[in-house]
Amino acid sequence: MPQDETNNTGVAQWYVVHTYSGYENKVKDTLEKAVENRNMQDLVQEVIVPLEEQIEIKDDKRKTTLKKVFPGYVLIKMILTEESWHIVRNVRGVTGFVGAGGKPVPLTNEEIRNMGFEKVPVNIDYEVGDTVQVMAGPLESFVGIVQEINMKKEKVRVLVSMFGRETPVELEFSQIQKV
Repeated sequence: MPQDETNNTGVAQWYVVHTYSGYENKVKDTLEKAVENRNMQDLVQEVIVPLEEQIEIKDDKRKTTLKKVFPGYVLIKMILTEESWHIVRNVRGVTGFVGAGGKPVPLTNEEIRNMGFEKVPVNIDYEVGDTVQVMAGPLESFVGIVQEINMKKEKVRVLVSMFGRETPVELEFSQIQKV
């Protein structure tokens, strides 16, 4: 890996590694052991194989199973350095990092949020009383005033003028923008 591809910010980011199909858990276990043996927990912080519950009904019996969300892929939260890249790349079953031209590309905050496996704080530039415009959804292009901000749910209550009346609507942080 060329030197200019390392992450010098010292901030761990999520990367996606492609594996042989069916090797996801072996790669996860092997990598976690290698990181522990080399005492590199500060560089490679987390390794996950995203799973989701699926309910199967067979012969009138409900059975809950865990299925891989991304078969053939493992997600790794790490600080990209020559050493961390090398340890991941040389785990048996890893075919490479996901990225352009062999260069590992970290997931964006939006991608991480959409996957739902890690809460990423959302920075908002509006507060109660500010005028905002709805940027997405059925109320797109409506303008309203922020009444309430719920940081836990990442929702905003906005008073929007509809049909000549002020109507409170609940929107996602990402759906509005300060005017």
